[in-house]
Amino acid sequence: MNPLASCAIVCRRQPPEQVERLLASITTGRPGLLVYLIEQGPLETLRALAARFGAHYRHQRENPGHARTHNLALREAIAAGSVYHFILDPAIQIPLDGIGKLLAWMEQHPDVGLLAPRVHYPDGRLQPLCRLLPHPLELLVRRFFPLLHRSSGRLARYELHGSGYTRVMDVPALSGCFLLMRVETVQRAGLFDERFFHYFEDVDLSRRVGRIARTVFVPHVAVVHDGGRGSYRDWRTLGQRLVSGARYFNKWGWLRDPERARVNARALRAADQQFCSGRRAYQPKARISR
Repeated sequence: MNPLASCAIVCRRQPPEQVERLLASITTGRPGLLVYLIEQGPLETLRALAARFGAHYRHQRENPGHARTHNLALREAIAAGSVYHFILDPAIQIPLDGIGKLLAWMEQHPDVGLLAPRVHYPDGRLQPLCRLLPHPLELLVRRFFPLLHRSSGRLARYELHGSGYTRVMDVPALSGCFLLMRVETVQRAGLFDERFFHYFEDVDLSRRVGRIARTVFVPHVAVVHDGGRGSYRDWRTLGQRLVSGARYFNKWGWLRDPERARVNARALRAADQQFCSGRRAYQPKARISR
């Protein structure tokens, strides 16, 4: 029998057709998947849609924060006996076989506690969402001096571009737009830290899970994400990001963080080794002169 799996989708003013497309893709052929659809806002616009797909619907008039909301669904999934749990942004598009492939991969790799797939923009471009553990100065330059960050090579280093995003790799910080977690491991590490209203809760969870299990990027399942970068468009969202960032660095350390340095150095070495081995694998054979 397949292990019981669950997923949580938190919606706030999402177009119903976008949510419908996601629900259809994750429930097709997977009748045992527990789906928790949580809608935030004054109106209940998705209740009928949730019922149609057999999802557990919850309505929140106020937004108590991303971490707290996902913990509500996660605790229900734990009580139901879920072995694996997905965190899905409603703007995600998943191939019909994507859920099954990722669950099968987790079953074959019991040392993995947290997993993320390859993510693309709707136009097909790669979203490089694999990250090092953040340094406050890194994030400051990245947000307010993006051209300098890119031209200096720091952006490529921070987002692990050297890996090529073509092979399985251990990643210090995975993006919360799509996460697959082993429930038992997350219970040991601790659920989402509810001090983070929005942003950095995924980095914090990745870091704590990474202490006891692998946190991994898997490229053979690709999804589309039509969202993100809210803090670049809205000052209120930027404020939330800055507050969460301050809470993260208060928790783990600002300029001095020996664990961050150690974890990031290990990830960079692994990415460089993958890049070098990939170049050797595709290096053309030398001509034999006669």
